Amino acid sequence: MTRSAPRSVAQYLEQLKAALAGADPALQQDALYDAEEYLRAEVAQHPGKSEADVLELIASTYGAPDEVADAYRTTEATVKAALAPPARRVPRSVLGRFFGVFADARAYTSLFFMLLSLATGIVYFTVTTTGLALSAGFSVLIIGIPFFLLFLGVVRVLALAEGRIVESLTGVRMPRRPVYAQRDVPWYERIKAMLIDRHTWLALFYMIIKLPLGILYFTIAVTGIATSVGMVAASVFQGLIDTGVTTFGIPAGEFHSDLPTWALPLTFIGGILLLTAVMHLAKGIGMMHGHLAKALLVRPAS
Repeated sequence: MTRSAPRSVAQYLEQLKAALAGADPALQQDALYDAEEYLRAEVAQHPGKSEADVLELIASTYGAPDEVADAYRTTEATVKAALAPPARRVPRSVLGRFFGVFADARAYTSLFFMLLSLATGIVYFTVTTTGLALSAGFSVLIIGIPFFLLFLGVVRVLALAEGRIVESLTGVRMPRRPVYAQRDVPWYERIKAMLIDRHTWLALFYMIIKLPLGILYFTIAVTGIATSVGMVAASVFQGLIDTGVTTFGIPAGEFHSDLPTWALPLTFIGGILLLTAVMHLAKGIGMMHGHLAKALLVRPAS
């Protein structure tokens, strides 16, 4: 069905939303931001013309909503293919797929994300709790409301920054543009729009829960790596001493271990299996958290 040409920026955006139906919500947010910013800037540069006249004037340069949607889908596919890691051969055997995680770059970036989450969680939680506490304290003063609004703006900026971290380390598509704030409306309308936008409050909720999640992720990663590497290192260390290959400078008779010699191979194998399992778990947690971040930090187009 052929749609009529949009007569206003709002109609253009509605048609662009419809044309992008089914696309990634993060892609929709980026496309709608770019379109609204460009169209409203063009309208502002032609104060003597109506929105319909301006849209007709730039139709050949920017494109119709369907054309813009197709262009964004094409660009997204191109960028995704360019940024994708080199394709690797998927092993056919179960053991090959299990140990193949060590050749998967996404497992390492997800593991790093788990370690980084503690630091970012502390920052987000500190900013959020401090902002809420100061907003409550300043509520009786004239600066209370402006401070609270500034705090909400900082939260939205942090949410955009967190999205970039999530996408780069977990591979889950996140917005590269903020939620558009219309500039040609009164300031109180913009404040009202921010306060009634659930994206603002979901971002605030994300900032709070990131700390407990970061503690959990950091604990899992550090405990898993330390235990598995310790098992491997201990078995190799004791095996070299027991076989007389080297004493590592330890005087004879001063090294004592509770591990019997027959258990050393089992300990070594157990450490390798545990480390592999940790890598699989890290990759799964990275993907899971990416979808959680998308649910809380991406504004639905509808």
